[in-house]
Amino acid sequence: MSDHPSTYKPGSAIERWLDTRLPIIRFGADLMSFPTPRNLNYWYTFGGILAFCLVVQIATGVVLAMHYDPTGAGAFISVQRNIMRDVNYGWLIRSIHANGASMFFLAVYLHILRGMYYGSYKAPREVLWLLGCVIYLLMMMTAFMGYVLPWGQMSFWGAKVITNLFGALPLIGKPLTTLLWGGFAVDDPTLTRFFSLHYLLPFVIAAVVGLHIWALHVPGNANPTGVEVKSTTDTVPFHPYYTVKDLFAISVFMILFAVFVFYLPEALGKVDNQVAADPLKTPAHIVPEWYLLPFYAILRAIPDKLTGVLALGGAIAMLFILPWIDTSKVRSMRYRPTYRVLFFVWIVAAVTLGWCGSQEPDGKIFPGDAGPIFIDYGINTVTWLSRVAAFLYFGYFAITPIIGLIETPLPVPDSLYTPVLSHPAGVPAGAAAAPETKG
Repeated sequence: MSDHPSTYKPGSAIERWLDTRLPIIRFGADLMSFPTPRNLNYWYTFGGILAFCLVVQIATGVVLAMHYDPTGAGAFISVQRNIMRDVNYGWLIRSIHANGASMFFLAVYLHILRGMYYGSYKAPREVLWLLGCVIYLLMMMTAFMGYVLPWGQMSFWGAKVITNLFGALPLIGKPLTTLLWGGFAVDDPTLTRFFSLHYLLPFVIAAVVGLHIWALHVPGNANPTGVEVKSTTDTVPFHPYYTVKDLFAISVFMILFAVFVFYLPEALGKVDNQVAADPLKTPAHIVPEWYLLPFYAILRAIPDKLTGVLALGGAIAMLFILPWIDTSKVRSMRYRPTYRVLFFVWIVAAVTLGWCGSQEPDGKIFPGDAGPIFIDYGINTVTWLSRVAAFLYFGYFAITPIIGLIETPLPVPDSLYTPVLSHPAGVPAGAAAAPETKG
């Protein structure tokens, strides 16, 4: 339904004048009236939630930048004293921004999982999926640079560890690391570079989000059945049906957001970051934020530095190539029982990697005496669990093309409203009539 005609009618002389020169009102009206599949559930509200998160992050980030000092001597003080204590409601703005990053990633992970479960990445929506993956990659870059800006112990040493990874790349590794550092060590020039990029990248993300929305409106929304809309009876206008649904979901999401902002402002942070950066004192356990922990666990699970960096990059690259390695003709996992089981195993593997990334690499999986088998064979360590989980993570993508060829899917409906999993005896799937629609 991407070629639906415009229904906007200018209501005044000013609107008619503007419409012939800059049809921005028509554009907004057409977005609101865009025909949307009638069967979208609440998993499809995370697009609106993510737009809300992006606006919040940009707005609070601009205010924080007004009071931030991007120097090694002033960064920590500007955050802990100026912003948190001297600026009116600075503590609130910083808490919203810091916890907003976690809320942003929580929403984007659920958005990605929904897209994978319902097959929203399959043709004709490959470009839509690729743009989403680009947004995710830009988010990780932005979040990492933002994590460095408070210039506490974890910020400084996190920057040192992560930027050193680029040194493992052949030929370009050392020049690239020197470029990121602005010298030969993590210091003031590094902080200035990261502050500049952290301020710039959210606007790049906003631009790519615009392309993402544009790419969405060409083929139209996917839906839980994975069946394309066939007529206007399969759709409803985006407004008011889904604007109301999105606003309700955003309101519920804001409650969770507010709990962290007002009651648990430091729950997702690291206590070491309350101490000013000290190049001579290394923290006992350097870990990134929770939303990067699975990739950090993959990196640590591999002894060779270059191989670990390549595996880390490969874990993200798998998402980019997913539309081309999934060979199944069926989109939604509602009708792919075997692949659905593998998908949930993959989620467990990713969560396990996240837990492993938060632990000491040589720590015990089962504290205390775990029994002679684990101790004798040396497999009772977080590193070995990380390797098993990483194997399952990559194994999911490796087996995806095979499953698409050999799996026998369940019957797929003919339209968005045709029941197939449960229907009266003797009535074949697809024979049910479309329900009446009320204006």
